[in-house]
Amino acid sequence: MKNLPMDILRTFVTISDLGGFTQAGAFLGRSQPAISLQIKRLEELLETSLLTRHGQQLKLTVHGERLYRYAKQILNLNDEALNSFIKPGLSGPIHFGIPSEFATTLLPKIIGRFAQNYPDVQLEVTCDISKNLLSKDNRNRFDLVLSLHDDPNEIAGNAIKVEELVWVTSRQHTAHQQKIIPLIVAPQGCIYRKRGIEVLKSNRQPWRVAYTIPDLSGIQSAIAEGLGVTVLAKSTVPGNLQILKTSSKFPKLGKMGVGLVTGDKQSNQVVSRLIEFVKISLS
Repeated sequence: MKNLPMDILRTFVTISDLGGFTQAGAFLGRSQPAISLQIKRLEELLETSLLTRHGQQLKLTVHGERLYRYAKQILNLNDEALNSFIKPGLSGPIHFGIPSEFATTLLPKIIGRFAQNYPDVQLEVTCDISKNLLSKDNRNRFDLVLSLHDDPNEIAGNAIKVEELVWVTSRQHTAHQQKIIPLIVAPQGCIYRKRGIEVLKSNRQPWRVAYTIPDLSGIQSAIAEGLGVTVLAKSTVPGNLQILKTSSKFPKLGKMGVGLVTGDKQSNQVVSRLIEFVKISLS
């Protein structure tokens, strides 16, 4: 009877959760070739293909999805057993502020994974626009904030990545073809809103704010229903929406910076570990 190697199952699940070999290698402390060899060994053991590439995206095959469900159960049981014998590791409260547009990317994978690995950490997550998260009133509230910055250069040492901004609309509707562009935006203070309006004004393109919606899920739903056009970071655009090509009507939006800012509270091991989780997921 064959046995599924626990370390390779963990690598497989990590690749799926983080979306790539490089990210998984950084998280697990292994080289990319070592990660590739592990997956090759797993596929040979199961005599099937588990991962496939669609452009730049790495996706699970049908067999990969089936193994993922089993692997999660196996690893959860393994970790539960170990945690019942091993002394507790990191513990304590931590308050993490995160822009709502990144919540759908980070919360299910990284934040859930962090909570699973460190069950004694009381993780509290607040979603809001970056301007509010970084306000003076909130400096003593958060231990760590993932923030968006209009100028990528202003975050220097705190930078994680630079994001390209894009125009987004529905795949099934034609709101983007209207002469006066109907914008669906977050309230005042949102970087996406500010950048989109500035670019349209500078290019003398007629526009109007059709809807102001505070949360990303509401904006995405309104776009999917064909109610207008919005601006998003390219990496956060869901598959059911369409990125518009740059044109005279929809000019290039430029880029923004994504960074991590520690609060006024004293940093500790828990904050440092969460920083590692976030950096790996967004690298």
